[in-house]
Amino acid sequence: MGETGAPHPWTKALRTARGVTVKALQKIIMKKSQATLRRGHRKRTASQGRRKSAVSSRQSKPAPDELAQQKEGGLLQASVSPYHLFRDMSEVIAFRESLLSWYGREKRDLPWRRRVEEETNLDRRAYAVWVSEVMLQQTQVATVINYYTRWMQKWPTLQDLASASLEEVNQLWSGLGYYSRGRRLQEGARKVVEELGGHMPRTAETLQQLLPGVGRYTAGAIASIAFGQAAGVVDGNVLRVLCRVRAIGADPSSSLVSHHLWHLAQQLVDPAQPGDFNQAAMELGATVCTPQRPLCSHCPVQSLCRAHQRVEWEQLTDSQSLPGSPDVEECALNTEQCQLCPPPTNPWDPNLGVTNFPRKASRRPPREECSAICVLERPGAVGGARILLVQRPNSGLLAGLWEFPSVASESSEQQQHKVLLQELQSWAGPVPASRLRHLGEVIHTFSHIRLTYQVYGLALERKTPVTTAPPGARWLTREEFHNAAVSTAMKKVFRMYEDHQRGTGRDSKRSRVSTPSNRKKPSKGQQVLDSFFGPRIPTDTPNPNSVAQ
Repeated sequence: MGETGAPHPWTKALRTARGVTVKALQKIIMKKSQATLRRGHRKRTASQGRRKSAVSSRQSKPAPDELAQQKEGGLLQASVSPYHLFRDMSEVIAFRESLLSWYGREKRDLPWRRRVEEETNLDRRAYAVWVSEVMLQQTQVATVINYYTRWMQKWPTLQDLASASLEEVNQLWSGLGYYSRGRRLQEGARKVVEELGGHMPRTAETLQQLLPGVGRYTAGAIASIAFGQAAGVVDGNVLRVLCRVRAIGADPSSSLVSHHLWHLAQQLVDPAQPGDFNQAAMELGATVCTPQRPLCSHCPVQSLCRAHQRVEWEQLTDSQSLPGSPDVEECALNTEQCQLCPPPTNPWDPNLGVTNFPRKASRRPPREECSAICVLERPGAVGGARILLVQRPNSGLLAGLWEFPSVASESSEQQQHKVLLQELQSWAGPVPASRLRHLGEVIHTFSHIRLTYQVYGLALERKTPVTTAPPGARWLTREEFHNAAVSTAMKKVFRMYEDHQRGTGRDSKRSRVSTPSNRKKPSKGQQVLDSFFGPRIPTDTPNPNSVAQ
């Protein structure tokens, strides 16, 4: 509906189109929408003039990279239907103004945003943005807030982080997941301090070229938020917004769709407020244009959304009992099949509404792996019982973190006993084989691996002689374990061991900890909170079906 009490312009079109064809009716609707947009554009002329004068010098002499982007964008526009583009600057300006106005009213108060607003030193500001962007990849905002606060308290500058040890970084990062992020963040800080004179690169292009682990999205976010560069960004949230606004139903992971989305993002970013605009686009995807149950009635760019227009069309034609159905392939008048439209194998589903977009990318199931792992405890140690931890290699999965002794295993329980005892003896010397007990299994899913841990426990006798741990191993108290650089999977394994020690563990066939399949379904209220405080998608390989920020 339009304004309260006034009939929607499309409704007027329908009332006067009883005798026309569906295609003719669609043309009437499009003309009505464009006329409404032009009226709104005339009202904004004065404010636009002031904005243009503020950025005219920047726009009058585009940089070489901007010229290249314009050339690439022109070639791209020539190869796709105008239906998936913004037709003119009036649409672009309307999108910018509506989104920024909404963001000014509705943005969440988050510590990294406060720090950026208060920080005047450009290098510190860029560092603050960098840390937040890395932490928010695939992680809930509610979780990141605490980690971010502790990180910035411990290492408030690039120099502080560069001087830290990897052990300290892993320890603070423990439980946040995707541990290579923390390691690369520190590697980048050291490069800035040791090779770049302590100064962050100032453009998206140089950020991506010079800093390890910084891809196109992260570089654009830092450049726009910290340095005011008009660099567009596409993470999973922005991808979802753009696919719905321009009805892009082709596979978003394809090269053509990806190029088109980045072109749209660059076209839309506000040159006067690039940081705010990019954060607003991400905020819209995180809180309103969500993967499931989007709040379209709260969307500031609803009038420009082709997916929403399609939903309204369906509703209006149903209510007016008009014959036929809309010819959505009309966007590809000059091609056999529009490369940005949904494929014929994935037609419009009226039950999904705007969530028809974007198309869910096909994902490979995680690789299945199995490991036998043992919590080895020495009860009679001075200062309290201690457990043995060994350090993982400095590369690969969970690099540099600490874990219980383990071996890869696909074999029988008897064979697991044998190879696991050999592993334990290599770290702790002779151990009583008769005390090794199978406790159950823990299933933990990493980004690409579903790892099943067969969990064992072995408590040494109190009279066992105290031995010094060899290099790469440590005997830790339980308190030290909880503060060590260990993964969430290890905490699950230890929780199972503690449950059995207390007599609360169940038999091995039923004693399972799994993520996420065996978890109790959250309450309705918790689902709302989870939707609001959703995780950020891996920034440089966006997943449109996850909620970020």
